[in-house]
Amino acid sequence: MNQEQQGKCIIFSAPSGAGKTTIVKHLLSVEKRLEFSISACSRAPRNNETDGKDYHFLGVEGFKQKIAENAFVEWEEVYTDNYYGTLKSEIERIWADGKSVVFDVDVIGGLNLKKQFGDQALSVFVQPPSIEELEVRLRSRSTESEDRIQVRMGKARQELAQAEGFDVVLLNVHLDKACEEAEAIVAKFLNA
Repeated sequence: MNQEQQGKCIIFSAPSGAGKTTIVKHLLSVEKRLEFSISACSRAPRNNETDGKDYHFLGVEGFKQKIAENAFVEWEEVYTDNYYGTLKSEIERIWADGKSVVFDVDVIGGLNLKKQFGDQALSVFVQPPSIEELEVRLRSRSTESEDRIQVRMGKARQELAQAEGFDVVLLNVHLDKACEEAEAIVAKFLNA
């Protein structure tokens, strides 16, 4: 990507269930300088998801083709044949509109994006109050099997250990307070 045309990026990462997606949606509703970077993935859409709105659903072969074309800023095989990544074209589109990119990505993706964009990116780790509360939140969704919950919890323990690699750790005990803090953090970065 063209260095001169780079704008700012704000990266939100967290273990599944920590509240990052809710916080990002709140920020997008109040901060008009932001636009959401729609991630690409290899999985099929869920019932309530729309291609090009929630994700770019590429399928496994389509995703591998984009890897071969060097079309990603970053990508990761999260689980076997379960790929997620950020398309360069998505970021270029947002910067061309004069907006700053906001990412809602897993922890490894967030660290990779921060490495890629350096000081032009603010990386925020959304921390749940505890690992026990995280499990309660995942279970309350009622969207995952017990096996998937256990896989997600194992991954969450590893991800929580990565928090210090981020610019800011945002503790999400009470969602309203976390959203207010996120607004202040983001505004300070965008105004700098």
